[in-house]
Amino acid sequence: MQLKVNGTPLVASPSEFKVTLLDLDDADSTVRTSDGRLNRDRVRVIRQVEIGWNALTSIQIKQVLDAMENVFFDFTFPDPKAGGYITRRMYVGDRPSPVAFERNGVLWWKDLKFILTEQ
Repeated sequence: MQLKVNGTPLVASPSEFKVTLLDLDDADSTVRTSDGRLNRDRVRVIRQVEIGWNALTSIQIKQVLDAMENVFFDFTFPDPKAGGYITRRMYVGDRPSPVAFERNGVLWWKDLKFILTEQ
């Protein structure tokens, strides 16, 4: 799988990758009636991507985090609905990197995980 941010491939393939299609409804016109029926006004369908890596070197994690440093960026990824790769404008949520360890003089980061959401 070849993921790209702003046209540049990420150096490491993720160990976890999940695409969710999200319906965005108009907050004012989407309501339930007194008999429980939903009047829904869907305005858009967007993608949310959950992504994670088991272990990354300091160089790899820096490349991933630097690539997603801007408020918004173009992300190219495989999409189940499109049946292939698509590019969408995304933003990233919190990016915790919970565990660091050193092996043979190389610093590794374990379990980097975050969620990308279409703009």
